[in-house]
Amino acid sequence: MIETGIKGHGEITVTDTLTAKHFGSGELEVYATPAMIALAEETALKSVAGKLEPRQGTVGTRVDIAHLAATPLGMKVRCETELIETDRRRLIFSVQVFDETEKIGEGTHERFIIDNEKFLKKAGAKAQNTDPD
Repeated sequence: MIETGIKGHGEITVTDTLTAKHFGSGELEVYATPAMIALAEETALKSVAGKLEPRQGTVGTRVDIAHLAATPLGMKVRCETELIETDRRRLIFSVQVFDETEKIGEGTHERFIIDNEKFLKKAGAKAQNTDPD
């Protein structure tokens, strides 16, 4: 069982490929909300990766993050996650995101521990339109 309290840290610099204009989620060249969510997921994922059994992984299942402030091109963004709740295979993380000036995002992110092979088999069965079991 993975214990609560695990912390994760991630950092990026806002480039043109991380803007709302590039993602199509807005018209301006500022840090995109989808990019913030991706950073939060990656930070949480990496924070627990070393605690999993062989052949296990985690998948994101829910994101509830408020984007509080805009961040311009060239500025660094830092994400901090903390595992705050576990329920068997369900993991809940608190998320805080900062640029060089202020907090720009906060919320929670949920992940589930999965068996990678079984998960891929089930997903692949959709393409074959067959029952995976």
